Amino acid sequence: MHILQAIIMGIVQGLSEFLPISSSAHLVITSNLYKVLKNIPIHEESTQEIFLDIMLHLGTLIAVLIFFRKDIMEIIKAFVNSIKTKDFSDKNAKLALYILLGTVITVVIAFPLNEVAGALVFSPKIVGLLLILTGILLFSSEAYSKKLEEKSDNIDFKTSVIMAIAQGLAALPGFSRSGLTISAGLLSKKDRVTAAKYSFLLSIPIILGASMVYPFLKIDMSEFASYNWNAIIIGTIVSAIVGYLCVKYFLKFVGKYSLAFFGYYCIIIGVSTFVFFSIFA
Repeated sequence: MHILQAIIMGIVQGLSEFLPISSSAHLVITSNLYKVLKNIPIHEESTQEIFLDIMLHLGTLIAVLIFFRKDIMEIIKAFVNSIKTKDFSDKNAKLALYILLGTVITVVIAFPLNEVAGALVFSPKIVGLLLILTGILLFSSEAYSKKLEEKSDNIDFKTSVIMAIAQGLAALPGFSRSGLTISAGLLSKKDRVTAAKYSFLLSIPIILGASMVYPFLKIDMSEFASYNWNAIIIGTIVSAIVGYLCVKYFLKFVGKYSLAFFGYYCIIIGVSTFVFFSIFA
């Protein structure tokens, strides 16, 4: 693995984790495109590549933790206080419960999809098709949202469950986690900023679990010494910096503009991916 490869993938992860364009799809596309250009078999993957992918996700986790640090502290304080008083009427305490419940729902849905998701790493054509479906969902949810006379800025139980189900389905590369969850929020009659903000908060436990637990379950620690740690560390830092900037400006973007732009993007990239790998892979 080269440092340049890690930097490129760090930028891709930082941008695509929070934008509704599927970070996993872009990592699959970038990795397989690199292999095609280097004449490396697509089905050949090292544990170092898997570990880099995990570390890049950790980088974006750091970004969202830093950006939402005040919100996270308020949610934690409200939750702890509610446990003491046994009164969960506080808005932030409810958010904590919804995030915990959403995490459980996500795991229940995503776990059975784990093997399928792993196989899709070597099937960029199918990932491209799922990206197209993500684009269609973004268009549909935006069209529905525009027709609503009133939109809520408050996350309720029903919305939290629907968004958690969407996040679980996004275990499949090509289904954008933020795209599916934000679309679910729009279809639940929430405004874009509220849906996007809750989508990011909901992602924290899942990314944390994947970053901390997965390496111990799937990766042989004895191979760590052979990894290019300079590339991995640099890629992780790049992912965190780009991710932070992405969250900051994406929230401003969705406050003013439609998600249709990302719908067009997903469809174009999805079609291009399907065609390219149909010809050259």
